[in-house]
Amino acid sequence: MLPKYNRVLLKLSGESLMGDRTFGIDPKMLEQYALDIKAITDIGVQVAIVIGGGNIYRGMNESETGIERAQGDYMGMLATVINGMALQASLEKVGVKTRLQSAIKMEQVAEPYIRRRAIRHLEKGRVVIFGAGTGNPYFTTDTAGSLRAIEINADVILKGTRVDGIYTADPEKDKTATKFTELSFSEVIGKGVKVMDMTAFTLCQENNLPIIVFDMNTTGNLLSVVSGNKVGTLVS
Repeated sequence: MLPKYNRVLLKLSGESLMGDRTFGIDPKMLEQYALDIKAITDIGVQVAIVIGGGNIYRGMNESETGIERAQGDYMGMLATVINGMALQASLEKVGVKTRLQSAIKMEQVAEPYIRRRAIRHLEKGRVVIFGAGTGNPYFTTDTAGSLRAIEINADVILKGTRVDGIYTADPEKDKTATKFTELSFSEVIGKGVKVMDMTAFTLCQENNLPIIVFDMNTTGNLLSVVSGNKVGTLVS
């Protein structure tokens, strides 16, 4: 089976790793993700991953915590490295060679982010996890995902969520919400649909990088998406 996309950037939320828990990492979710990612590397897809940190630390309101925004953002970046290490361990357990690169230097646990080295790893069939966001406060992991996808010349961003695409409203709250199968970048802006934060979204729009929003928690969906099946919502 030939994949439709040769090089993908998979964007996962930290919250998705919680499974049914309210905090931290659910080992069952980690294992499911690792097996789904292995399934697409087995057919020759080059995979880079950006993962959030919301299951461990969420940048909270400064007025409530007394922690200034920049400091809170750095704490969030460290949380993404913890998630990256967990995902790396899970992938290597199922036989997928993986490299973790961090935008913040921490030589004992991760390589520094070097664009050319990341691309070389991908060419050799290794999965590359990008940790610590962009390394700068005030930027989300969505923005980090868009930026890294453009830097490594990915064919598409696969945004794995808990819902199976983009809807007219939140399907978990509004039962009458209808799903879009395809949207253009300008339609997303016109309809005021939330796909990513605007910085991340604008980066994709300016660089003609398509985004597919799909349900990552259904086993086999990731393989379906890279095979070109109609799964989730395509924004292009």
